[in-house]
Amino acid sequence: MPQEVHTDPSADDIAKAIAAAIVAHKLPPGTRLREEALGRVYKVSRTKVRAALLMLSKDKLIQIVPDKGAFVSEPDANEAREVYAVRRILEAAMAREFVARARPADYRRIDAHLAAERRALEGGDVQARNQLLGHFHILLAEVAGNSVLTGMLRELSARSAVITMLYQSSRDASCSSREHHAFIEAARAGDAERACALMDAHLDHVQASLDFTQGGRGDSDLVSALLR
Repeated sequence: MPQEVHTDPSADDIAKAIAAAIVAHKLPPGTRLREEALGRVYKVSRTKVRAALLMLSKDKLIQIVPDKGAFVSEPDANEAREVYAVRRILEAAMAREFVARARPADYRRIDAHLAAERRALEGGDVQARNQLLGHFHILLAEVAGNSVLTGMLRELSARSAVITMLYQSSRDASCSSREHHAFIEAARAGDAERACALMDAHLDHVQASLDFTQGGRGDSDLVSALLR
């Protein structure tokens, strides 16, 4: 279910909480998001829930179907490929900016993040692992210092989480974490060309691990039941 928010949340608070639940794979593709149930969860009016769902639909995290309701998006294979194609373009530019701007304090922050990734992997915490692996890229963008780029990568990262859920990968997540480490070591050494190449290869590997020959709705029936 969506994560908790503070008392009397705004529509933006609710949208962020639902988005976080999607990124954490708590809400699989195809899950119906009922306004009445979400209103009970967050103790707000349906009007506020509706505003939150509209925000999420603009980010393509959910689809609002007339006369049917709101559903977590189910991107097709072509859309999935397009998302990763855009990420590769944006994150190559972001990687260069990161190498140029990162300072010792930034590396300490990211080292702590990588340690958390490893703990989540070793502890088998799938939800934490998914969140941390995705948030690594957001941290890099924050260090690069471009707020527009950071916002775009937040949306793309969330959409990537939906894609990963739909086209479930058999790839070992620890490989992604190792690739994150390799990128940071190249960046720390000031090797922008190698850092960019490693980032491109990393995203290529993630996309290659997706199986577009099969789809699936995950355990959406269970989640739908919880939201009734």
